Amino acid sequence: MIFSYWTPIDKKMPTIHLTTFVAAPAQRVFDLARSIDLHRRSMSHTQEEAIAGTTSGLIGLNETVTWKAKHLRRVRVLKSKITAMDPPLSFTDEMVDGDFKSLRHEHHFKRIDNGTLLIDIFTYEAPYGSLGRLADRLFLTRYMKTLLETRNKTIKDYAESEKWKFILDK
Repeated sequence: MIFSYWTPIDKKMPTIHLTTFVAAPAQRVFDLARSIDLHRRSMSHTQEEAIAGTTSGLIGLNETVTWKAKHLRRVRVLKSKITAMDPPLSFTDEMVDGDFKSLRHEHHFKRIDNGTLLIDIFTYEAPYGSLGRLADRLFLTRYMKTLLETRNKTIKDYAESEKWKFILDK
């Protein structure tokens, strides 16, 4: 089950907040969420590939990854860095270089009796000033939310089945 909503913190910074229940231990969900290999699988529809930095395995604190993918009919490159990490409770990645003015993705993992709540707080600022804000209102927030939901469904699928072993037991 995925719950989501978005709230504009201010007129320039929409925030997407997703909460996904995963019937698996927090450590497993935490590791799957920072797996480069699983991320690539979850975004196969965008032909996403890691082209620099940490390109496979689990990304760690202060490490970077550069992604190349096709989004909105164009090949785009985005470099992000893990700027905070508190295993297995949270980690944060932030854009270092890419199309957005800014992008910050907080990943939180809350242990509950029957599994883990995977909580995403995704904040970004679209480029191109008022034109970017218009695109944001028309389609960009919905597009980004769908990408995050797709990623979380993949994490959930792997964590709740035996598939996680193919990613984490390498």
